[in-house]
Amino acid sequence: MELYQTIGVLISLILSALFSGTEIAFVSADKLHIELQSKKGRLPERLMAHFLDKSSYFIAALLVGNTVTLVVYGIYMAEILDPLLAANLPPSINNEFNVLLLQTILSTLVVLVTAEFLPKSIFLINPTRLLTLLALPMSLIYYLLFPFVYVMVNLSKYVILKIFKLEFSEDKPVYNLVDLDKYVSNITPNENEASEAPEIDPKIFSAALEFRDIKVRECMVPRTEIVAVEENDDLVKLRKAFEDSGHSKILVYRDNIDAIVGYCHSLDLFKKPEHIISITTPIISVPESMPAQELLVQFIAEHKSIALIFDEFGGTSGIVTIEDVIEEIFGEIQDEHDKEAWVEQQIDEYNFILSARHEIDYLNDKYSWELPEDEYDTLGGLILHLNEDIPKPNQVIYYPPFVFTILSIQDRARIDTVKVSIQNGQNKPKKNKQPSKVSRNP
Repeated sequence: MELYQTIGVLISLILSALFSGTEIAFVSADKLHIELQSKKGRLPERLMAHFLDKSSYFIAALLVGNTVTLVVYGIYMAEILDPLLAANLPPSINNEFNVLLLQTILSTLVVLVTAEFLPKSIFLINPTRLLTLLALPMSLIYYLLFPFVYVMVNLSKYVILKIFKLEFSEDKPVYNLVDLDKYVSNITPNENEASEAPEIDPKIFSAALEFRDIKVRECMVPRTEIVAVEENDDLVKLRKAFEDSGHSKILVYRDNIDAIVGYCHSLDLFKKPEHIISITTPIISVPESMPAQELLVQFIAEHKSIALIFDEFGGTSGIVTIEDVIEEIFGEIQDEHDKEAWVEQQIDEYNFILSARHEIDYLNDKYSWELPEDEYDTLGGLILHLNEDIPKPNQVIYYPPFVFTILSIQDRARIDTVKVSIQNGQNKPKKNKQPSKVSRNP
């Protein structure tokens, strides 16, 4: 066995492993991440983004390179194994066929382990990172092999189009929700590892992915908080409703709140109308089970910004604005009215004063709580579910390890502010899916 034969086998196996690993990395990499990074002018990502547009040529170059290295490997491996097997096999089985058979088996096993299974397993651990590290050397190999690749790819296209009469198209990559989900997973920092803050907040992308599953009832203003006037009320009452609420739109109903006829905009008061109904604009009505993304599309298509939500019985369930829908993606959009209405104060590590309107998933996410979620969305809804009655001011409701103290009630039926305390410093209590038993003082 000559030294050059051993070196030839080792180099061939290393190159074959690189080609195989790069191929699986190219298929599995976060292509959206590569595309976004390429826009910043980084050379490795720019090269890989170019190869994404020419994916058939790049993969063909990898296959050609891998094939050539395997042929070289086979030649050198045969030169090494042939004399070894011929000298060591028993005479009863020592013939050309058996020597060739054993050469094939041994060579194949070595290739499968060192140039297929092992490199592909390694490259799958972090395909995007490894792909960008190998972008420069692989681009050099790509351009060296490009003449052969060009002939091979175009010959294949000719066979597909002219002989087999099949359609062939090579579209540029189109990114979907799967690519976005993979990108979010890659840029989200690991809780157990120290890392720099990502340039783009992954929570926005996560919210965008979850947005498709959100119903309008999850982002609506409930019926009890609707500000409305009767269509036969005088304009003085309408003007006072605008002043007291601070809203730019006030709903108008006929007889009762379940018969909403539209809404009035504060700017319409400058038209000096004689009656409320003369400046009432029709309102969109949608069921509370409607997906929020469909309502957002409807808002944009019809140039509307507010919709009435009705329940399964046709009664008014609440209202939702385009701001409420957008907040499901980008988080709370604070304005001067939100600051007054939404109380959120942390007294210390285990005591908080909160508005009952805060959503449970928001509190769980921000404070790492695990408050249960059932048929309610807000902190007030959870307390009503636990208490099974409208609580009184200063009433204490126990749901270990949480203690809810009712600080204020509005309109005798709506919880306004709550003090939340966590007993024994248990900031991450065990989650209870179906809360049923609570202790409460009279």
